[in-house]
Amino acid sequence: MDFNKQVIDEFRANNGQVGGYFEGARLLLLTTVGARSGRPHTNPLGYLPDGGDRMLVIASAGGSPKHPAWYHNLKANPRATVETGVFDFDVVAEVLEGEERDAAFARAVEGDPGWAEYQAKTTRVIPVVALRIAGPPRSNAPSGGAYLRLVHDGFRRELALIRKELSDSGRPGLGVQLRINCLTVCQGLHHHHMGEDTMMFPVLAEQHPSLAPVLERLAKEHERVAALVEELKQALSGDDPLKVRAEIERLVDELEAHLTYEEEQLIPVLDLG
Repeated sequence: MDFNKQVIDEFRANNGQVGGYFEGARLLLLTTVGARSGRPHTNPLGYLPDGGDRMLVIASAGGSPKHPAWYHNLKANPRATVETGVFDFDVVAEVLEGEERDAAFARAVEGDPGWAEYQAKTTRVIPVVALRIAGPPRSNAPSGGAYLRLVHDGFRRELALIRKELSDSGRPGLGVQLRINCLTVCQGLHHHHMGEDTMMFPVLAEQHPSLAPVLERLAKEHERVAALVEELKQALSGDDPLKVRAEIERLVDELEAHLTYEEEQLIPVLDLG
C-alpha cells in the first residue's frame, strides 16, 4: 500500500512519469470501486496499447495464486477511471476470453518475457482486461499552453518508448505489439493535428490575425508529419525492423522540430486565455 501510494503521488505530480520499478514503462492509474466496500481504490498498472479506444491491463499480481483486488472490483463493477498523465478517462472493463485473451497475452510476452514468468509461477490463467474508453477525455492542465505542452510531452514519451522497444527487441522481424504501439501513436497524432486544424487554429486566426504566418507554417508541417506517418505505416506493413527504425527516426526528428516551434509560438498566446 505504501509503495502504491508513493507511485501514485509521483505519477500525479509528474504528469505520468515515475522512477524506480516503473521507470520507462507504460503506466496508468486505474481507479475501481471496491467490490465489498464500495469505496474507490487506485492502482498503478502497466498497460498495452490496443489501438482505437482500448488499453489492456494484465491481472498478474506478480504470479500470485489469487487474482488482484482490482480485478475482482472490475468484475463486480466494470466502470472505472483511468489516468494516463495526459488525460483522465472513464472506461468500461471487459475480461478477454479464449483466443482473444491468449493472443493479447502472447503479444505482452513478446514484448516482455516477464509476463510468461508470472504465468509460470501460478496455476491460474492470468486474466487480460480491456479498458474501453467510455467518454470524452479530461485534463487538469491549468491553461491552454500547459495543456498543449502536456499533450506534446505525451507524444514525446510514447515515441521514446517505441524507439527503445525497437532497439531492445532483438527480433529478426517486427512484433505484433510493437506494430500496434506504432499505429496507436500514429492515430493519436492524426487526431491531435486534425483537432488543431479544424478547431484551435481557426479560433486563433480569428482572435490573433498576426499569427497567420505561424498558423500557415504549422498547417504545412501537419501535412509533412502526415506524410511521414503514412511512410511509417508502409514500413510497418513489411517485416523489416531497420526500415521501421529509420522511419521512426525521421518522424521523431521532424515532429520534435514541429512541436518545439508550435510551443514557442503558441503557448504564450494560449496562456493569455
